[in-house]
Amino acid sequence: MDKRPLILVTNDDGITAPGIRTLIAVMNEIGDVVVVAPDSPQSGMGHAVTISETLYCDAIKVDDGPQEEYKSSGTPADCVKLAVSEILDRKPDLCVSGINHGSNSSINVIYSGTMSAAVEAGVEGIPAIGFSLLDYSWNANFEVLKPFIKQIVLNVLEQSLPDGVVLNVNFPKSETFKGIKICRQARANWVEEFDKRINPQGKVYYWLTGKFTNMDKGEDTDEWALAHNYISVVPVQFDLTAHHFIQKLKLIPLCFFSVGEGHIEWCCSYSHHLRRYPLHLYNRPNRWLKKPRYLFLWNRQCNHWGLRKLYFQRPQSTNRKNLYR
Repeated sequence: MDKRPLILVTNDDGITAPGIRTLIAVMNEIGDVVVVAPDSPQSGMGHAVTISETLYCDAIKVDDGPQEEYKSSGTPADCVKLAVSEILDRKPDLCVSGINHGSNSSINVIYSGTMSAAVEAGVEGIPAIGFSLLDYSWNANFEVLKPFIKQIVLNVLEQSLPDGVVLNVNFPKSETFKGIKICRQARANWVEEFDKRINPQGKVYYWLTGKFTNMDKGEDTDEWALAHNYISVVPVQFDLTAHHFIQKLKLIPLCFFSVGEGHIEWCCSYSHHLRRYPLHLYNRPNRWLKKPRYLFLWNRQCNHWGLRKLYFQRPQSTNRKNLYR
């Protein structure tokens, strides 16, 4: 690049965390750095944004580096929004988030404040990368990660990323690595448990605990790569549409009812048309039901039954087809 790129740095462990200080040092070798990060730990915040409280963002000097730094009272996603809207005078060339103290592989990406900051940057049209180390210790060794982080960042700056895609990079806890693997997200989840306790005042409270369960035996996943001492790189998209299911879903009749004067209107995704069917109400004078009746109504267009709650006069016949004329 002809000029030094503008790089936005953030995280979810707080602006003084060792992980982000390491990341800032590496980014200073590559470009002009602006840091906007939470003033306190925000782990597990996901993509939360602050809407019910005021936000603060103050300039701060943490070390003697050339970077410009701001601490925010908001979440990691808030930090990116504030940086783009209020602090930076131009769109950054890259946003890096981390280095997180702990894994953000597999399903952890959903809960991660680190990755949510990267995803928020992607939403803003900024190429973004989230970095994490599988070591929860505050004194984790981040030094061995520096050359790999630098190379990944330089590659992204040179090649860029497709619109709507950010990178989730995880490092195993190790002094050396076998290499880098491009992976898919492993299918796994947390089996939650709650440690129930009682405080001195007799009030019950809970600590969330749990066990990570990997249900994916594939060798092309981030969990497999990390378990075998590889750095995992997973392209992540924030478009949550299940594109592979759209065509199949179009074949499933999703029907909606509304009741008018003496008729039922039925709209079905299968036919895409609003149909009106007369509802034959057999007379039983002055006997309107106080409680709703649940009817299975037949949509002839879709050959499909639907359940509908109606207030109507009791028909003399129980034959469902007699509901229509």
